[in-house]
Amino acid sequence: MANGTGRKETKVVHYRECQRNHAAAIGGYAVDGCREFMALGAEGTAEALVCAACNCHRSFHRREDEADCDCSSTTTSG
Repeated sequence: MANGTGRKETKVVHYRECQRNHAAAIGGYAVDGCREFMALGAEGTAEALVCAACNCHRSFHRREDEADCDCSSTTTSG
């Protein structure tokens, strides 16, 4: 995506710790301790949405958006 300043920005998304409550059915609260999403399969497959560590869907993991700036199109004066 290009903005008005001539910079090209891309958005990097990381999926962090699993927040699935495994004890919800019995009225408790327990998470499994999975610290970061690791895809089970290759990008573009159904397995890419399943975590290899905890076997949960990616949507149970905390999403963290990070703006990554490609500033190669800008000029600097020095």
